[in-house]
Amino acid sequence: MTGVLAIVGPTASGKSALAVLVAKQVGGEVVGTDSMQAYRGMDIGTATPTAIEQDGVPHHMLDVWGIEHPVTVVEFRDTARAAIDGIHRRDRVPIVVGGSGLYVRAVLEELDFPGTDSSIRAYWEGQLAQLGAPALHAILADRDPPAAAAIEINNGRRIVRALEVNELTGEPFVARLPEPEDHYPTVRVGLRIPRAELDARIEARVDAMWQAGFVEEVRRLEGRGLAAAPTASAALGYAPILRYLAGEIDEATARDLTIEDTRKFARRQQRWFAKDSRIHWWDYDAPGLDVEVARLVTST
Repeated sequence: MTGVLAIVGPTASGKSALAVLVAKQVGGEVVGTDSMQAYRGMDIGTATPTAIEQDGVPHHMLDVWGIEHPVTVVEFRDTARAAIDGIHRRDRVPIVVGGSGLYVRAVLEELDFPGTDSSIRAYWEGQLAQLGAPALHAILADRDPPAAAAIEINNGRRIVRALEVNELTGEPFVARLPEPEDHYPTVRVGLRIPRAELDARIEARVDAMWQAGFVEEVRRLEGRGLAAAPTASAALGYAPILRYLAGEIDEATARDLTIEDTRKFARRQQRWFAKDSRIHWWDYDAPGLDVEVARLVTST
């Protein structure tokens, strides 16, 4: 295969485990498109694959930047593409894994990202500081519902960017994304999972994160400035735990908010990918799924 295999779908649907199984069969290496897994130290809360889970398969785009670094989509794209190009030079198969539709598209497709305007950006950053991310998210939902549906409610940096683009161009943020044009020839595989099963898996995953020391991870990162980190602090689960550590809510509420936010995020992921007719869909628990996907790759 001279292109890329992309495995997409909602969080907790089994993408990472499938990628490892397929990589072992086709001589692949995994390239993550989870922007939060790219931050060092944010391992438990982002479900970054452990060394055991990676099972000897090379993984890229994990633990790349410090939490203080505000990674842009363009910077992430360029770094991920460098990893993909290196895999191609080694005559191996890049397997892109991700649940963030925008980051998957940025890495795999030709996207023209709008410019910036410092005065508009400064205005919305001031509004963010004064009103908070959820209030700005409500404004975005009124102005550009598709963009609001694609952006997590606590991700102030991305909300500000969407509002800036909206004001700068006079067009909705999502409408700025062009018709798909692949940067690499890409085979796309998506994982289907019933809502009830996905909800149960998300709750079980959050419980496992808590048992693995998620709260302590956030406490350590708080000591390194997580609360002031513009992008990293918006990751699912980290904001509620920061609120718990600040004494604003109790630990049970932080856990419940993490489950609720993750379920909402998973719904947005499903809606985003459902619109892509290029995706080959399989049930997440289909027997022999890894063999079928490996066969698809080798026949392309």
